[in-house]
Amino acid sequence: MAAVNWDATIILVAGVLAGAINSIAGGGTLISFPALLWIGRDPIMANATNTVAIWPGSLAGAIGYRRELSGMRRWLLLLIVPSLLGGAVGSWLLLRTPSSVFERIVPFLILGATLLLAAQELITRKLAVGGWRLAEETPNENGGLPTTDLQQPPTGWIVFAFIFQLLVGLYGGYFGAGMGILMLAALGLIGLTDLHQMNGLKNILAVCINGIAAIYFALAGAVIWKDVAVMMIGSIAGGYLGARVARRLGRKFVRGAVVTIGIVMTIALFLA
Repeated sequence: MAAVNWDATIILVAGVLAGAINSIAGGGTLISFPALLWIGRDPIMANATNTVAIWPGSLAGAIGYRRELSGMRRWLLLLIVPSLLGGAVGSWLLLRTPSSVFERIVPFLILGATLLLAAQELITRKLAVGGWRLAEETPNENGGLPTTDLQQPPTGWIVFAFIFQLLVGLYGGYFGAGMGILMLAALGLIGLTDLHQMNGLKNILAVCINGIAAIYFALAGAVIWKDVAVMMIGSIAGGYLGARVARRLGRKFVRGAVVTIGIVMTIALFLA
């Protein structure tokens, strides 16, 4: 009887859980990244591997929201550029950080992302007070979501959005956990109100950030491809099942579970 490959099993389960969590509440990296550390992967290679493995999930999410993105062309054109720039610089910085240094700051990164996830609803609610709003929304001829483009925002908001997204891209290329929460909060601040449109835009920008980082990591040889293959399969399966599970457990339950796991992981890493 063949021995169980526990490393592959742990990565597969972590991928399933991360995919499901990302489809329900976001924050799946708080499961998948520590799992790679747990089986002994180098922290920097684990981070790079995790980025490549979760990238298809962002792409699938973006495709799923393509209808809601029909009126977001102006913001897409504005925010894709800083996303790509930030993701490229962040990934470049990661591979130039000594593993010993990154290993010391990982618990703080995970703790910060965990606290960010815990406060997601509060942050989004408090920051959704932008100084301008969408043009008057009217349903389209099919009774669906409005497809009108956004009215021109003030220059100050454009500059703010560009700089903030550049910083988010930098963080996302370097580590990334909680990146989506930051983007949703910022999109609320600049005046977006439709959560489906915000999620669609967030997923497109995540594809850009993770995609450029994944390409750089792959070309630099910082990716453990056997782990990517297993985790990617798990995340796709988890993402598909997550929507069904969400209806039963709800976002608050999943968010609470992830926050609890994140705190436990943080304590374990501090004590390691």
